[in-house]
Amino acid sequence: MPELPEAQTTADILNSKIKGLRILDVWTDYDSVFNRGKNNVKDKNYFPYFKKEVSNKTILSVTRRAKNVLINVSHNPNVGTRAGKTILVHMKMTGHLLYGKYKFENGKWLPPKDSSLSDPYNRFIHLAFNLSNKNTLVLSDARKFAKVFVFDTDKINKISDLEKLGPEPLEKSFTYKVFKEKLYEKTNGKIKTVIMDQTIIAGIGNIYSDETLWYSCIHPTTKVQDISEDKLKLLYKNIIKILKESIKVGGDSMSDYRNPYGEKGGYQDLHKVYRRIGEKCKMKNCNGIVRRIKVGGRSAHFCDVHQKSI
Repeated sequence: MPELPEAQTTADILNSKIKGLRILDVWTDYDSVFNRGKNNVKDKNYFPYFKKEVSNKTILSVTRRAKNVLINVSHNPNVGTRAGKTILVHMKMTGHLLYGKYKFENGKWLPPKDSSLSDPYNRFIHLAFNLSNKNTLVLSDARKFAKVFVFDTDKINKISDLEKLGPEPLEKSFTYKVFKEKLYEKTNGKIKTVIMDQTIIAGIGNIYSDETLWYSCIHPTTKVQDISEDKLKLLYKNIIKILKESIKVGGDSMSDYRNPYGEKGGYQDLHKVYRRIGEKCKMKNCNGIVRRIKVGGRSAHFCDVHQKSI
């Protein structure tokens, strides 16, 4: 699942490419019985409302909150309020947003041949926005788990998907004091599970929880209350450092994620522990082996020597 660095990479690229453009039309072939009655474009009864709310609107900016990409568009001049709208895209397990000069032929969106957009991982297109510069913003979603809906921008703090999210780890307001206070809301929780809890810290998932714990020499099942002050400070620093490093190389494409150009990120080449089961630990002077266990229903990768459990 795309995490904070992948969502940030997507938002940054799209903000540079589609800001100021107008959405001319929206297409989808989503039709999910499971999503009937939900605010989601996968409900065929919701989609006409979604299309009406975003068509002919100008894209003001593309931002991110946690793992969500937020496309902010202009208000409707035919409505009394001047509040704009925001399209929320949660890419979920295998979704990613792509941008380019697509053609629609025989019920399929076709990218330019021999371009990054023609990567096989980019072919599962189920939502498309035709833009005023004759390019198209599409959502490739292999397993159809992605979530997309629209809301009034001025109600962002009241949207259930966003209102309970924890602090953003890359904002200046995310001090060590804030970090520790949030962790101590779940003192008895296992650290991997706690730092992946979106109400505690926004944007961290399986990849970056494993990597930051490896760098910080903390076993993933260690309870928050049992982690020393020194290791907590190290974990705090490593969360910020590693998220920034991943953004710098365009996120992680170990699985399906591609950026809006259809290209892979580079962080999968920097993994120290994630999905390196059975390999020798990369920590200097460590002779450990990378192991995998289940923690809270999720896989956790760790070194059996320098990340020993307490």
